[in-house]
Parts: sequence; structure tokens; C-alpha cells
Amino acid sequence: MRSARWTALSASALSAEGKENEKMAKFIPFRGIRPAEGLEAQTAALPYDVYSREEARAAVAGHPLSFLNIDRPETQFAPEQDMYAPEVYEKAASMLKERLNEGSFVQDEAACYYVYELTMNGRAQTGLVGCASVDDYLAGVVKKHENTRAEKEADRIRHVDTCGMQTGPIFLACRRNEALSAALARACAGEPLFDFVSDDGIRHRGWKIDSPEEVSAVEAAVASIAALYIADGHHRAASAVRVGQMRREQNPGYTGDEAFNYFLSVLFPEDELMIMDYNRVVKDLGGHTEEEVLDFLRGVADVAPEAEPVSPRGKGEIGLYLPSGWYRLRLHEDVCCDDPVEGLDVSILQRCVLTPLFGIGDPREDPRIDFVGGIRGLGELERRVKEGAGAAFSMYPTSIRELFAVADAGLLMPPKSTWFEPKLRSGLFLHSLED
Repeated sequence: MRSARWTALSASALSAEGKENEKMAKFIPFRGIRPAEGLEAQTAALPYDVYSREEARAAVAGHPLSFLNIDRPETQFAPEQDMYAPEVYEKAASMLKERLNEGSFVQDEAACYYVYELTMNGRAQTGLVGCASVDDYLAGVVKKHENTRAEKEADRIRHVDTCGMQTGPIFLACRRNEALSAALARACAGEPLFDFVSDDGIRHRGWKIDSPEEVSAVEAAVASIAALYIADGHHRAASAVRVGQMRREQNPGYTGDEAFNYFLSVLFPEDELMIMDYNRVVKDLGGHTEEEVLDFLRGVADVAPEAEPVSPRGKGEIGLYLPSGWYRLRLHEDVCCDDPVEGLDVSILQRCVLTPLFGIGDPREDPRIDFVGGIRGLGELERRVKEGAGAAFSMYPTSIRELFAVADAGLLMPPKSTWFEPKLRSGLFLHSLED
């Protein structure tokens, strides 16, 4: 069914698209700071926010060059240290300065673009490393699909501002762009700057685009892009923008060309990306028996038992694992809709099952629900239920086009709607705010 709300949103999105065409996105080259040749594998680190405090401390043990030491500087202090104290951020800045002074990082003389390729399970995704515009973010040309939390922003604001450096790239996406894809392919035909396989089996390769002709070709390609979409890194983006605004307040005569007006990003055309499923685990059945759960579900979906783990085959299909085994759910047409948010499978599950059946109102706050990234496999869902959870739901991945539709409509995704793999590494490309 097509709701009146969706009709209004469609008109709004089309109107917004027309306005965007008047102002195309900016994505500029920069003087990248990179690990010295041969140190890339030892330096590269997963994003700071994938670790708990204990996990971060364990991860840096015996790895002095890992960029996680700088991204999570509380690891350099006693466990009881306040991780948000000024001296912690100052430690990050001093370690970074020491690494620059000793030559374990180098900076390119001229502004360049870079190419970053990640290969997982034989599938490569290739993106352009450059800097997006603070003004584009503020104007909505860089589009969001998640809310951010002030307390999470505050940490990275202080880290970026104290270090004078953006250390973790924002994961951006754009619609398919033939000229950009061709430029990336040409760059990848050359000799890479680095080529290594990380401990999790991901192959990382990088190239530099520094010839005037190729830089111009890339600039021409990105000049035709009307909107950039934050795929992952909403808090890092918001923090980078806030630091840029702070620097503007400190420099009222700024021209707009200063480095603090831009933030480090990797831009991927949509066809390069793979979104994985983001699955749900309900910790108990809310007092219901399994048969009562199945009876309820038959009111919103066709329910069929399966002998094997259920990986949904398409939108509108959900897997269910109970202690008795796997079931395939095919959502009834009357619970589906074309609304960019309410029509997402994760929204339908929340609205039609998790809230009315299990009493889970706000998935951000309710301790009875947990989220499991698809990278962990369906076996993880089985394990959780066998160890005491009530039920697990395997989801069909949200598509990149669904993400675009939500962002274009100025709306927000439900929590834990997308899981991007592989994760961009920190420390391979840094952007100084002092240039």
C-alpha cells in the first residue's frame, strides 16, 4: 500500500533533489599523512568505537605501532583512569607528534586523492579517499540517516581538536558514477602504496592519485555528484564538523579554504558496497509459549518450519529461530508499505512483532533485545538461543537504495538497520587541520 505520508515525502524528496542539483557536493584532494612504507600493516586499526575499554586495552598490548594506541589513548593509563580527562587527549596528541617526528608517518608534498581497496572473501570494494565539506554537511548535501548522541560526539570532538588531526575516515556512499569508477580503475592498475592482509583476513591496498591529469579527472567526476550519504561514521562526521565550526569561531577571517573546513572520508560508489544483515535476539519470550509465539506470527506472516538455518532470500522474508528450530516467515502484504522507513523489514518486525508480542517499545533502550551483526553468522543466533535467549530473527539486509531513500526524505533509519563490512581502518590516512 502507498501511504499519503509517502506521497508527501516523495514530493519533498524530489523537490530536495532539484535543489541539490543547484549545489553539487565538494570532495577535494588533500596532503595525506600516511604510515611510512612497510609500516601500514602494523599501524592500521579497526575503528575506535568497535572496542569496549577492556577490548581496546587487550588489542594494543604488544602492538606499539597500532593506531588504536592513539585513537583510544586511555589504554596508555591505569585502568581506573578517567578516560575523558584532559591528560588522556593530550597523550593522544603527544604520541601522534612523536610518531610524526620519528618518521613512522610521512606527509605528501602536494594535495592528492588516494584509493582504498578492501577485499573480503574474494569480493573487493574500492573507494576514493579525500575530504568532504563542512558546509555541505551543514547544508544537507552530505546526508545522514542516523541521529547522533552528544556524549559520544564530545569524546571525538576533544580528540580531533587536541590532536589537530582527523584520524578515522567517514564512510561515504554516492550513486553510481561511471567517471568516478573509471578513475578508480585506472588508479588500481598501477603499483599500490601498500598491500597487506590484516589479522581478520581482509586484504587492504592503497594507491595515490597525484598526476595533474588524473586529479583533474577525479575532480570532474566528483563535481557531477549531487549528494553524498553517510554510510557509517555519523558520530565521527558530526564531531569533525563541530571542530570545524569551533575553528571558524576562533578564526573569524577564515576564507573557507582552510583544512578545518573539510573532513577525511572514503567515498564509495553504490555498486561497490555490500550491506550485511543486522539480526535481532530477544532475550525471553515475554511469558509466551513457543506455540503462542507462532500463532501470533501467523497473523502477520506465512510461517513454515525449516530444517536448515534460514537466511532470508529477499525483502519481506525473515528467519526465526526458537528452541524448537528454524522457521521462515513471509510477511503478509497488508503489513508492508512503500514508506521509506516504515517499509523497512526491520521496521515491520519492530512494529508488528517486537512491540505487540514481546512488549519491546524502544529498541534503543530495552535491555531485552540485542543486535547481532551479520558478520557473525547464523550460528551466533543459534548459540544465543541455546544459551537461554527466547528467540532470534535473521533479517534480509537493508539495501543501499533503501538507505538513500530514507536520507533523501530527511528521515532516520531505525537503530541497527545496516551493518557494513569490511570496516575501514584508521591510521592509513590522516588529515591535518593545520595545513
